[in-house]
Amino acid sequence: MVSCPAWLVAAPASGHGKTTIVAALARLHTRLGRRVRVFKCGPDFLDPQIHALVSGAPCENIDLALCGEDDARWRLARAAEQADLILVEGVMGLYDSQPSGAELATRLGLPILLVIDASAMAGSFGAVVWGMKHYRAGAPIALALANHVATPFHAELCQQSLPEDVAWAGSLPRDGAAALPERHLGLNPAAEITDLVTRLDRLADALAQTPAAKLPPAVDFAARPAPTFPPLLAGKTIAVARDAAFCFIYPANLECLAALGARIEFFSPLADTLLPVCDAVWLPGGYPELHADVIAANGAMRSALQAHVAAGKPLVAECGGMMACCETLYDLDGRAHSMFALMPGVTRMQKRLAGLGLIAAALPEGRLTGHTFHYSTLECPLAPFLQAEKLAAPGGEAIYRVGRLTASYAHFYFPSNPAAVARLFG
Repeated sequence: MVSCPAWLVAAPASGHGKTTIVAALARLHTRLGRRVRVFKCGPDFLDPQIHALVSGAPCENIDLALCGEDDARWRLARAAEQADLILVEGVMGLYDSQPSGAELATRLGLPILLVIDASAMAGSFGAVVWGMKHYRAGAPIALALANHVATPFHAELCQQSLPEDVAWAGSLPRDGAAALPERHLGLNPAAEITDLVTRLDRLADALAQTPAAKLPPAVDFAARPAPTFPPLLAGKTIAVARDAAFCFIYPANLECLAALGARIEFFSPLADTLLPVCDAVWLPGGYPELHADVIAANGAMRSALQAHVAAGKPLVAECGGMMACCETLYDLDGRAHSMFALMPGVTRMQKRLAGLGLIAAALPEGRLTGHTFHYSTLECPLAPFLQAEKLAAPGGEAIYRVGRLTASYAHFYFPSNPAAVARLFG
């Protein structure tokens, strides 16, 4: 058994400030010399980039549906062996998704710091806290923080409204200079926010004056060894796209490939003209629509990828990676951009969300879980190879195969079935 102070930071809904509070807490405690490990509940690539930069350590995802309870438990226990503080950012609202953040906190024994945007309420702050605490079987909410308050008196009204079984975590004023910029898929990638640390220092300074700055109670985590895998990818080199256009990568996926024995070589489809010498390629998701002109102009990379596929070598393309594999991408202005043309089809960006949810795909190689989240649509003459099904809602996502190319809007969580991943890339 190993113990470490830990919070799960949650909210009634998205948009209340979970990410900024978690990042500011991580910044505050790292400035004090503490080792902080941050986790993100649910499928997310953008918030973890911010948390990783601030904490100085990879931000891993834990989720009962996407990753599984065993996966979450051993990752938390591994972090607790070396960390002085563990922070887990919840997903959406505390009771959203199935299983919810509330269930994860209850099962894993994580106390909850509840963050509420109090900008449009005062006495109702306590009513929301009471409802979140006592809804259904209740959740282990210990503290509540009032975010975006207007004045000290506004904060005082919120504090006075709290139920007796939830402590006051303090308040933060609305501060436009500290807000994090965002676009259609969420917050901007951390690398694009040039003054990120400055913004978070402002929030950390404000948090330092609140009860939320104190270390939370220690949580006991049962020590568990990391799972071991046979070296099914030993001797294989996998070229992984990683740049501003292809940046949606779970740290656990890279760790899984390495544990299977693969050698990982990163490359940039934007800047490079050649692929690394490799046995397989992974094109993860990201923002090809924001870099479509550069992709269209990189004819050498297009030829290299086409030669890779023509040689019968595996290529896995996820969401933005699949968009880049198609023939043409139409941006929001209706302009057409040539892509890598590894499969027939056209993708079109739109302002309306086109796909969202956890999925599972019964591939011939094995079942993999993952998620989908995209604003583009695909027009493809190919019949889908199979359909990935949503876990908690109707619908799903088509998966396409062209030779050893496997492409879909799905983002897969590789540790959900490492043997399947080995067969997919091997």
